[in-house]
Amino acid sequence: MEKAEVFQYIRFIPLMPLIGVLINGVLGSRLPKRWVGLIACSTVGISFAISVVTFIKLISLPEASRVLIDPVYIWISSGLLFSQLSLLVDPLAVVMILVVSGVGFLIHIYSVGYMHEDRGYARYFTFLNLFTFAMLLLVLADNLLLMYVGWEGVGLCSYLLIGFWYEKKSAADAGKKAFIVTRIGDFGFMLGIFLLFWSLGEKDIWTIDIREIAGSSYLLSPEVVTVIALLLLMGAIGKSAQIPLYVWLPDAMEGPTPVSALIHAATMVTAGAYLIARMNFLYLLSPTAITVVAVIGVATAFYAATIGLVQNDIKRMLAYSTISQIGYMFLAAGIGAFAAGIFHLMTHAFFKALLFLGAGSVMHAMQGELDMRKMGGLRHYLPKTYWCFLTATLAISGVPLFSGFFSKDEILWGAFSNHHGHWALWLVGLITAGLTAFYMFRCLFMTFHGEFRGEEHIREHLHDPSRSMTVPLIILAILSVIGGYIGIPQILGGVNRIHSFLQPVFGGHTGGETHPIEWVEYLVMGFSIVAAFVGIAVAYYMYIRNVASSEKLAGVFWGIPYKVLLNKYYVDEIYNALIVQPIKHGSNYLLWKVMDVGVIDGIVNGVARLVEVFSRAFRRLQTGDVQSYAFSIILGAALIVGYLVFG
Repeated sequence: MEKAEVFQYIRFIPLMPLIGVLINGVLGSRLPKRWVGLIACSTVGISFAISVVTFIKLISLPEASRVLIDPVYIWISSGLLFSQLSLLVDPLAVVMILVVSGVGFLIHIYSVGYMHEDRGYARYFTFLNLFTFAMLLLVLADNLLLMYVGWEGVGLCSYLLIGFWYEKKSAADAGKKAFIVTRIGDFGFMLGIFLLFWSLGEKDIWTIDIREIAGSSYLLSPEVVTVIALLLLMGAIGKSAQIPLYVWLPDAMEGPTPVSALIHAATMVTAGAYLIARMNFLYLLSPTAITVVAVIGVATAFYAATIGLVQNDIKRMLAYSTISQIGYMFLAAGIGAFAAGIFHLMTHAFFKALLFLGAGSVMHAMQGELDMRKMGGLRHYLPKTYWCFLTATLAISGVPLFSGFFSKDEILWGAFSNHHGHWALWLVGLITAGLTAFYMFRCLFMTFHGEFRGEEHIREHLHDPSRSMTVPLIILAILSVIGGYIGIPQILGGVNRIHSFLQPVFGGHTGGETHPIEWVEYLVMGFSIVAAFVGIAVAYYMYIRNVASSEKLAGVFWGIPYKVLLNKYYVDEIYNALIVQPIKHGSNYLLWKVMDVGVIDGIVNGVARLVEVFSRAFRRLQTGDVQSYAFSIILGAALIVGYLVFG
């Protein structure tokens, strides 16, 4: 285990957003909106600045010992369990805090303009700061218990923000759905922590410190490692919305659009990918668990992409896009290419935040309209939004020279060439890349090209939003272009700096290729580029050149695949019929009528009736007749004397 250098400024990274929570939470309703926004944004901005300073401090250290720690205080000292509340920064953590605080800062600034007219302004920024704090605590935790605190904090904040407009039943229901579904995964995560703690305890190693676990995990049996890894994976699946616990994320679009950007780009859904990357040493010890990660990742990527093909709600389409892209990150982890997965997590944060904030600008101009069929031609009215949205669309589609190309191509190459990979994983990932390009350009063409299909009174007020909303878009657009250049593959004459930077964390398991033939990598890269351009070309033909073809295709296939995709494979309905309703009715009958009414109320009421029966019997002795009482006393005294004399 590397020796860590103490750096006490780390604590201020999560502390600053928490200060914003306390100020706006207590005083926000009495402060002017300008001050509320300033406090919320500045605290996250300071957190980002400290993260940059921490990054500079980290890279100044020798490559093999880039570990900083901030021992805040002794948290738990009970029996065999000793845990210090300390924060850890290594190459993996510093990438995460830069993404969370940096992208989060831009989303906070955007929110100032987007939420300015909302009467819950102070409450919104309080929750947004709390969300940022919880995610920063999660990624900075040096032990699993502290990570779990941040993990649950993120879940709580998602409930608060998704259901922010709680007056709407759909928003309140979406918040509850997110909380309940992710709690299923959280239960597995918790069991995994318990099993890991006790399994190492049997080896006389009582610890929850991640670095100590990494140094001792080889002592565990393969079977135990597999169970622990699968339990942790269960938690990751819930938070990162992978099959089968993905159903909460599309409904999460009921929250404000900047919240969607924060959840999808910088916080909640990246937590599961981070957990697997952080616990990489366990998955490398279990071929079964790491294979399950890869299969779930590639299956989710393809499955969500197919649903995204036909969605008409712009935010829901982007939600399925997020599920698909997180699937790529899981695929990367499942083939041992952990650095590639984190690389894609970073580039995805840029272009997905940009896509959601761009969608927010469209909604802002369209007076809340989400249906792309009622848009069209918006590039003439929202030019800044259009060019930023186009940049993000090119990036997520994997078009060369944009950030998404470098990270996605690296994952596909790893799936093809890595000894943990398989050609089938690569093929499904390649097809998914083509589908991604198609549905993203479908969204772009339906929203910004062609003729305006909305109502005339909306057209009259179409315009780009204020600078507080457009400046974050422009910055994210720049990052969506240049963000991938820290991972230029060697075959293109570059130096993959993020691989070398993250290598100490993953012990050399960054997912380097094993195929010795150079032209094969060119061929695989070529397939990836062709898939992207084929998807773009098909979308252009169907939604620009020959719009009637898309309507005809929908009509021809309305009875079977189109309707199935439009209704999201009816998974929500299946879950409701097979899981939700049986649990609901079973609870009503078994827990309410049998246990509550029959057993618990039965016992309480039975005791009351028993007392009543005995009371009625004994109260007959209380006649109120003095002669009867005197006779009873004499009779009792006689019996006692008789017992003493003759006994």
